[in-house]
Amino acid sequence: MRGERTRTSRGRVGMAALGLALVLAGGGLGWREEPAGAAFPGKNGKIAFASDRTTGRGVDNPEGDLEIFTMDPDGSGLKQLTRNGASDGSPAWSRDGKRIAFASGRDGNDEVYTMAADGSGQTNRTRNAANDSAPAWSPDGKRIAFASERFGYRDVYTMRADGSARTNRTNSPAYDHDPAWSPDGRKIAFASIRGGNFEVYTMAADGGNQLNRTSNGARDVGPDWQPRPR
Repeated sequence: MRGERTRTSRGRVGMAALGLALVLAGGGLGWREEPAGAAFPGKNGKIAFASDRTTGRGVDNPEGDLEIFTMDPDGSGLKQLTRNGASDGSPAWSRDGKRIAFASGRDGNDEVYTMAADGSGQTNRTRNAANDSAPAWSPDGKRIAFASERFGYRDVYTMRADGSARTNRTNSPAYDHDPAWSPDGRKIAFASIRGGNFEVYTMAADGGNQLNRTSNGARDVGPDWQPRPR
């Protein structure tokens, strides 16, 4: 697959194989990225989520934009991890629960950042003029899949956790989004509009063997792999 290219314009922030859970939604093509979500790093781990709350104990968000928080599974122990005048969203835990990848608009366009689980060490890992979003950690914690508009349309990329070796894995003149790694790290599921409406696809982690797994007239988005039982 071909590597990274950047652009200068800016924007704003069959069934599937066994074990692949799908979020299915009917309707037309007026789909938009949901700005807030939650991620759960294993049994009884903390929940990371995005919120635009402005009040509450420990909340420091006078702008009322999306910031990233963590909490215990029962809703206690709320902690705000990001504090800035731009929106931060799409938090994704690394498998070991020590790091969080997220999307942030603090640089004037959406970029993929990583930080420690306590909010320290917030670092821009994509750093370009295009919109980068929807990060997802590989199971081994060595790579991050994400969506980027650096070709003028949105593709699924992967990079090393430090932001190096950014590579376009879908390379399609369509809207490819929502990457999700298989538990063994060998495949990535994603949503694409390349067939005229949103469908769920899978591909090898290197971008090979891209296959449509849903093939219907409704919008199929937000794929997520079921973890292996422990």
